Amino acid sequence: MNDSLMDIYRQRVLEHSRAPHNKRQLADADREVTGFNPLCGDKLTVYLSLNEDTVCDVAFDGTGCAIAVASASMMTDALKNESVANARDLIAGFNAMFSDGTLPQQDKLEETRALENVRDYPSRIKCATLAWSAAEAALQNDNLQISTE
Repeated sequence: MNDSLMDIYRQRVLEHSRAPHNKRQLADADREVTGFNPLCGDKLTVYLSLNEDTVCDVAFDGTGCAIAVASASMMTDALKNESVANARDLIAGFNAMFSDGTLPQQDKLEETRALENVRDYPSRIKCATLAWSAAEAALQNDNLQISTE
């Protein structure tokens, strides 16, 4: 990746971490899962509002490092108004970026490529994937707290 593209990606991560999208409690949530990353101290709650097989709304609240917050913000943008099946595919596509280096091909994940260099820092991958893991647990209706450890 060239330096100018890296700068753009860094800027997108900073923008999402400073002014995260959908950072709020969702009063009418059908599902709620809290994710905790003890290594970094990130603690995020993901809220999903479902209507039949569609994620009508998604939000998160909590505290975390810039990577965790930016990733959660991008996650809410990607999953909102998706079918549950598509949301699961998006989560799998995002996770593949860290597990095997496959860049997401889905248009809704284009912005998440800003986080691809996180895979060079294994301890930070848990920060990037925390909200996505919580969303996956919520889609499975596992209303509980998950941990990266």
